[in-house]
Amino acid sequence: MRETNRCRESVWTGAYYDSIIGNLNGAWRLVDTVLTKDYGNRIGIWRTFEVIDRYRMPCTVSLNLGVYEHFPDIMQACEARKWEVLCHGIYNTDYLWGLGEPEERAFIADCVATHRRLTGRALQGWFSPAGTWTLNTPDLVAEAGIKYYCDWGFDDQPFPMTVKSGRLLAMPYSFDVNDGINFRHNVEAEEFADATIAMFDRLYAEGEEQGRVICIPVHPFILGQPHRIRHLDSILKHIAAHDRVWMATGGEIADWYIANYLPLLDRHLAELAT
Repeated sequence: MRETNRCRESVWTGAYYDSIIGNLNGAWRLVDTVLTKDYGNRIGIWRTFEVIDRYRMPCTVSLNLGVYEHFPDIMQACEARKWEVLCHGIYNTDYLWGLGEPEERAFIADCVATHRRLTGRALQGWFSPAGTWTLNTPDLVAEAGIKYYCDWGFDDQPFPMTVKSGRLLAMPYSFDVNDGINFRHNVEAEEFADATIAMFDRLYAEGEEQGRVICIPVHPFILGQPHRIRHLDSILKHIAAHDRVWMATGGEIADWYIANYLPLLDRHLAELAT
């Protein structure tokens, strides 16, 4: 990927707003899970806003759309900041696993329509709820007119996926350095911050030759805790101290790639085929 205005690295920060439904009768573990996520929606998110606002960074919200329905104050805060939505389904417990193609197509169409009803905009990005993608998901997401896709975090640059119709970009997304995943394996916030900074530094160095993209996944119910929020601040402070870094949303990165690099790649692949 060529540099954008001599930019060495593109950074997109993903804030996760979770909404979970389920049968609560006697299910203490589910209650505990709901209360943990609810802390993020009621308290942690406001701390997260404060830190991200300090560095004036755009943000992409990996959103269970039910959060905007149930917490309109969060939607108003995100819309006021012009944050982009990366759809993570309606609820994080609405799994795609086991759905047939017609049912999954209807599910994605409902998400596209719900997002437009809530924001007035076209949906740009997709990340399957709880990561429960199927073999049909990329084709159906592209068919729905969505630009980029985060279920496959397999590269440090955007890359086009082969789909049955339309175009779809696989967007760099970190499953390895991810507070939501790391927290389940007893990786605390300080270690997460160290790993994120190390990842940024390595990609920034590599970006001297060719641009790189880093995604920083942030869950407000985790990093928004009072004893962890300072580590988010340390990550963003470190990044903001570097020049030639493009702070962007997932959609902005996708648009730049489609306009500037995809035609070159298409031409190169066509030449190889002849």
